[in-house]
Amino acid sequence: MPKLKSNRGAAKRFKIRKSGKVKFKHSHTRHMLTFSKSQKQKRNLRGCSTMAEPDAKRVRNELLPYG
Repeated sequence: MPKLKSNRGAAKRFKIRKSGKVKFKHSHTRHMLTFSKSQKQKRNLRGCSTMAEPDAKRVRNELLPYG
């Protein structure tokens, strides 16, 4: 059986924590930050988040098999 390849796009976007949960950075944080988005919206987009378990399962099994 050959080795499985990691999905390179997913490898750049997600990290798997020791607990098995998947960490990711929020989208919509790159541009148009002056008048388009409220202060609360920008504040809530800061930092990283943990992915929901059904999505995280797919990332771990299919996209990052050796993560």
